[in-house]
Amino acid sequence: MDDSQTLQPIEILLVEDSYSDAHLTIKGLTQAKITNNINWVEDGETAIEYLTRQGEYATATRPDLILLDLNLPGMDGREVLTEIKLDPDLRRIPVVVLTTSMDEQDILRSYDLNANCYVTKPIDIHQFIHIVQLINDFWLAAVKLPPK
Repeated sequence: MDDSQTLQPIEILLVEDSYSDAHLTIKGLTQAKITNNINWVEDGETAIEYLTRQGEYATATRPDLILLDLNLPGMDGREVLTEIKLDPDLRRIPVVVLTTSMDEQDILRSYDLNANCYVTKPIDIHQFIHIVQLINDFWLAAVKLPPK
């Protein structure tokens, strides 16, 4: 990581409809040593509004990383991923699919839609927080994120 990344907090957009999963994800990320700002939206339509800075999100900060659940109400995560990767202004933002699905077709489709990685949520709370911290360690400490 260069000095410009270490001085500014990492912006994370969490797209998750489950309050408990969102809470655990935020808890895991806030326990990290890397300064980050986490913005949480609960559905796909709101995620697209946030990313394209529409309506109440007109002044939203562009995320450095997106954590995306697949099984969202309305516009699901696959549709959100498609929209992100088709948009020239958004496609370079890394998208981590963080979902309960272990279905091989979901895994293949997510990678076909250019997800940067696919992580299955563990059922155990402590393992869930550990997985989120691993995501944090890899994506926010080891990886060079694209410039904004």
